[in-house]
Amino acid sequence: MSTPLDSPDGGGTALLDRELRELIEEQTQDPGDHERFSHYVQKDKIMESAITGKPVRALCGKKWTPGRDPEKFPVCPTCKEIYEDLRK
Repeated sequence: MSTPLDSPDGGGTALLDRELRELIEEQTQDPGDHERFSHYVQKDKIMESAITGKPVRALCGKKWTPGRDPEKFPVCPTCKEIYEDLRK
């Protein structure tokens, strides 16, 4: 009998590694830091959220339902760095 972790491609451990990295990144930020910034999200996801009420995920990993004016807050430095790396 095999388990998902026995798969030859290592998919199970790769998923665990990714989840661990995300958890570590979340713990290195102070609680509420995300609330002080505007975040980068795909435009179509913002529109979908406005229609359905589903939360969106920013480039930095923050997940929330948009509802405030992003012009009133500085841009999240993590989102900005990721966005600039994507443009290269």
